[in-house]
Amino acid sequence: MTTAQKEAHRVVIVGAGFGGLETVFGLAGAPVQITLVDRRNHHLFQPLLYQVATASLATSEIAWPIRYLVRARPDVTTLFANVTGVDAGQKRVLLDDGDALPYDTLVLATGARHAYFGHDEWEPFAPGLKTLEDATTLRRRILVAFERAERETDPARLAALLTFVIIGAGPTGVEMAGTIADLAKDTLAPDFRNIDTRKARVVLVEAGPRVLAGFPEDLSAYAQRSLEEIGVEVVLGQPVTECSADGVMFGGNWLDAKTIIWAAGVRASPAAEWLGVPADRAGRLEVLPDLTVPGHPDIFAVGDTVVIADANGKPVPGIAPAAKQQGRYVAALINARLNGRTLPPFRYKHAGSLAQIGKRKAVIDFGRIKLRGNLAWWIWGIAHIYFLIGLRNRLSVALSWLWIHARDQRAARLITQGSSKVVW
Repeated sequence: MTTAQKEAHRVVIVGAGFGGLETVFGLAGAPVQITLVDRRNHHLFQPLLYQVATASLATSEIAWPIRYLVRARPDVTTLFANVTGVDAGQKRVLLDDGDALPYDTLVLATGARHAYFGHDEWEPFAPGLKTLEDATTLRRRILVAFERAERETDPARLAALLTFVIIGAGPTGVEMAGTIADLAKDTLAPDFRNIDTRKARVVLVEAGPRVLAGFPEDLSAYAQRSLEEIGVEVVLGQPVTECSADGVMFGGNWLDAKTIIWAAGVRASPAAEWLGVPADRAGRLEVLPDLTVPGHPDIFAVGDTVVIADANGKPVPGIAPAAKQQGRYVAALINARLNGRTLPPFRYKHAGSLAQIGKRKAVIDFGRIKLRGNLAWWIWGIAHIYFLIGLRNRLSVALSWLWIHARDQRAARLITQGSSKVVW
């Protein structure tokens, strides 16, 4: 380590998601030495995880090695490690191997996991979707269900194998339900001999009164109609009360199902517990307007780790654009502080909400402008391709989507063995 590096302001960033990476990029050229810590070696484009889970895209098309992304930045050291806590008094980040990283400024971008609202015992039967491992587990379960159905002779068990339940009708739930319906009715139908995959049941269960609750009511109603048109059964106002390897119970009724997917809620990382500071019911840090942790002006938190209100008093949504805006702001504020300046409070600018419904429809809310249908699907696709990293990935994803759109074929239908067995 050079003398300049020793004297540079030490910034430790925990998490290489959208917020963490944006902070790294925003600090380019600043007089800092950055340590970027993540328990995985890749940055993940989470908005397209469901497409890996439904065999539309390969894992390598939506994830990139962190070291590759910062290879041209000698000011950035990447560590593959698991953070277990923060010693704010000594200004150290604690690692699971007993090591510790000193910092002058700390940025927590630790993300979130799915939450089961007090029923963590449901997780083995209804996995969520937050990581590549989650996506490949779900892909394996979905594809294995069809393969086992091909050999099944018992009608009741066959029906359960061909029943797919998605719990939660936010964007992830809606996108999963529509894509599984397309997979069953279009992609797989010509490939099987003993079963008709078009008879598969895709059931979307939502405890609230409508799908896509964060969208305007007219777009929500359009999304529900579109899902029903492609065969998805939408069940509203009925929370799930039981979940097992054999099926789910909602509204007092039991449904036999061998594939259950959880898309109903998230819980933040334990960052608030590390610091002993206030958090909301989902475990998200309650940060100050400049995204610092109360009582800790040298610690910032961004993305799914935090809860903060926008200009209208509503919580900033836990989506990629919000995390990127927060990361850029934190980088700018660190730069400003190093130069003896400060910045106005963080202000979130909502660029719009998008959700795909099957392979040819989407809904988009740009505020005054609302789009739906095929045109919205093209805009949705272009927007997602734009935010992917690297020309190769953009071309690969674009070609995959065009092939699916035109030929109903999905190239990533590979069943691989995972660390966790299919619970049936």
